[in-house]
Amino acid sequence: MKDNFWRKNLGRVFDYIVLTFFSIVILTPLFWIVVTSLKSQADIFRRPLAILPSEVMFSSNMQEVLRRAPWTMYFRNTIALVFGLLAVQLVVSVLAAYAFAFYNFKGKNVIFILVLLRLMISPDSVVLPNYLTIMRLNIMDTLLAVGLPFVGSAQAILLFRQAFLQLPKELKESAQVDGCGDLRFLQQIGVPLIKPSILTFSIISIVYQWNAFFWPMLVTESNAARTLPVGLAQFGLRAESGSEWGLTMAATLLVIAPILITFAIFQKQFINSFLRSGLK
Repeated sequence: MKDNFWRKNLGRVFDYIVLTFFSIVILTPLFWIVVTSLKSQADIFRRPLAILPSEVMFSSNMQEVLRRAPWTMYFRNTIALVFGLLAVQLVVSVLAAYAFAFYNFKGKNVIFILVLLRLMISPDSVVLPNYLTIMRLNIMDTLLAVGLPFVGSAQAILLFRQAFLQLPKELKESAQVDGCGDLRFLQQIGVPLIKPSILTFSIISIVYQWNAFFWPMLVTESNAARTLPVGLAQFGLRAESGSEWGLTMAATLLVIAPILITFAIFQKQFINSFLRSGLK
C-alpha cells in the first residue's frame, strides 16, 4: 500500500520540493529587505547577519525616509505615467489589432511583419534614437518624454490580434447585418470578449512601467518628472553618512509595496488572466 502511494505521488512530491526551493530563492531578497528595514544603522554593521533586530526601528526609518525625499510627487508622477500610458496603449493597440484581424489593405502583411520584428529588438538598443527624438521635440524632463517611446506596443498588438482572430467570423458578419459599425462592435462585443487579453497586457505594462529605471533616469532631471525607481536611486545617492542600508531598504519597501499588495489581493485574477489569454 505504501509503495503504491509513493509511486503515485512521487512526481507531485518532487514538484513541491522544486517549487519550495525556487520560492525560497525568490523570496529571500524580499525577506532580507524587510529585515534590514527594521534595523538601525549601528545594528546593521554590528550584527549584519542577525535576523532579529536589537530594536525595531522601522517606524523611525520610514519617518526619516519620508522626510528626506518628495515621495508624494514621485508617487503622483508614477501613477500618472503608468495609468495614462496604459490607457493610450490600449486605445492604439486595440484599434491596430482590430485592423490587422478584420481588414484587408495594401501592405498589411508587410506592416505586420514589421510589428513582429519590433518584438525582436531590445528596448535598450533604441535608446539613442529615442533620446535624440525627445531632445528635438524639446520635451526633456517631462512625463511625456518618459512615456512617449512606449505608446505603440508590438506585444499588445500581437496579443489583441490573436484574440480577435479567435472570435467567430459569423459574430462580426451578423453584427454588420444588424447595422453595427466597427466602433460599436468594438465597444459592445469585441473588447468585452477579449477582456482576458486586455487584463494580461495591462498587468505586464503596469509592472514594467512601475519598475522602469534607465529610460526615466535618462530623460528626467528634476523631481517634477521623476518616477519612484529614479527617486529611490537619488535617495540612495544622497545618503548622509555612507550607505544607510536601513533607510534605503525602508525606501525600497515603500516603492515596491503597491505592486506587492495589489498582487496579493488580485493574485487569482492575475493567474486566471494569463491562463485564459493563452500567455504563460
